[in-house]
Amino acid sequence: MNMIVLMKQTFDTEEKIALENNDIREDGVEFIINPYDEYAIEEALKIREEQGGEVTVITVGPDRSESALRTALAMGADKAVLIDDEGLAGDEYGTAKIIAAAIQGREYDLILAGNMSIDNGSGQIGPRVAELLQIPQITTITKLDIQNGKAVAERDVEGNIEVIEAPLPLLVTAQQGLNEPRYPSLPNIMKAKKKPLERLTIADLSLQEDEVQSKSTVTNRYLPQKKAACRMIEGGAAEQVKELVNILESEVKGM
Repeated sequence: MNMIVLMKQTFDTEEKIALENNDIREDGVEFIINPYDEYAIEEALKIREEQGGEVTVITVGPDRSESALRTALAMGADKAVLIDDEGLAGDEYGTAKIIAAAIQGREYDLILAGNMSIDNGSGQIGPRVAELLQIPQITTITKLDIQNGKAVAERDVEGNIEVIEAPLPLLVTAQQGLNEPRYPSLPNIMKAKKKPLERLTIADLSLQEDEVQSKSTVTNRYLPQKKAACRMIEGGAAEQVKELVNILESEVKGM
C-alpha cells in the first residue's frame, strides 16, 4: 500500500498574529505541521503498519518547511518531497496544480490530506488535487477501513454518520476524531535526519510560472476588532432599563 500525504507548515495555534505591510509578520514565529495534516499522517502510518507499504509526505512551501517534513519523517513517514520556488506564493488553484504534477508518475494507492489548513481554512487543496488526478475523493472522514482494493469511510454530517465506499486509488481528507497523532520519539527524530528528502522546483515538474499563477487576489488583511469589555448595569429593574436606554442612545447609536 503506497500512500502520499499532502502536508502544510502553518503557524503554531498559540502564536499571536501580527501584520506588517499588509502581510503576516513571521519574525520569531513558531511553525508546526498543520494539525489536520497530522491526522492524515497518522492514518497513513497506521495503514502501513497493518498492510505494509510506504508513506511519502509532500509539501509546497519555502525552505523553512523542511522542519515540518522532518517532523513527519520522525513520526514514521518514509520519504519527503519539498517543492520550493523562491517567491512562489500561489493560491489553492496554483498549489493544487503543483502538487498534482508532483504526484503524476508516482505509484500510489491512497492520498491523504488534512480537511483544511488552520491559516487559510479553505479546504480546497485535497479536492482540487483529486479532480486534477481524476480519482475519487471522500472529504472530512472520521473513520477509514481499506480492504481488497476499496475503502469504506465514515464522515460526520449534521449530527449523523455517512458511510461511503470507493475504489482505490482514492483521495481522502482527515477530520478531527479520525485518530490521535503520535509524538516523534527521540530515536526517530535522529533517524529522520537520514531519511530521503527530495527537493523540486516547478521547472522540475515541467510547469511554467503562468500555469500556477493565482486566480484570486488578497486586497487587504486585518485583525478582528477588539471586543469591548462586558459592562454590568446595576440597580433595580427600572434603573437598569433607564441606564440601558441612555447607553443605546449615547454610545451604541453613534457607532
